[in-house]
Amino acid sequence: MDLRRNSDSKPTPVYPTDRESLERDCTLEFVIASGPGGQHRNKTESGVRLTHRPSGTVVMATERRSQHQNREVAYERIAERLTQMQQVRAPRKATRLPRSVKVRGLEAKKRRGEIKQARTRRDWSDE
Repeated sequence: MDLRRNSDSKPTPVYPTDRESLERDCTLEFVIASGPGGQHRNKTESGVRLTHRPSGTVVMATERRSQHQNREVAYERIAERLTQMQQVRAPRKATRLPRSVKVRGLEAKKRRGEIKQARTRRDWSDE
């Protein structure tokens, strides 16, 4: 397992995604899949749950009718998920407000203040 540096200096583990390594590092469980399909679907363990032990990533494949097809789908998914985990994301750059937006906000604030000032009671006794 290799370690890559992320943008915030945390080492990100690099897991191999080739089939032999995945078969060695994963626990394979067969489960009874739920959903439509009747008696055949309810009796056979055609669903596959694949757990990658080093990372703890779990993937399920139950949409195919046969266990062999579900196993292939599960290995493809776990390889894809491990590849996604290893990608280093660039840090997000904060968006600055344009000057026109700031000016518009200040003008609206001034207008609001003027409206509130106009509500104050006048003292008519001076006049």
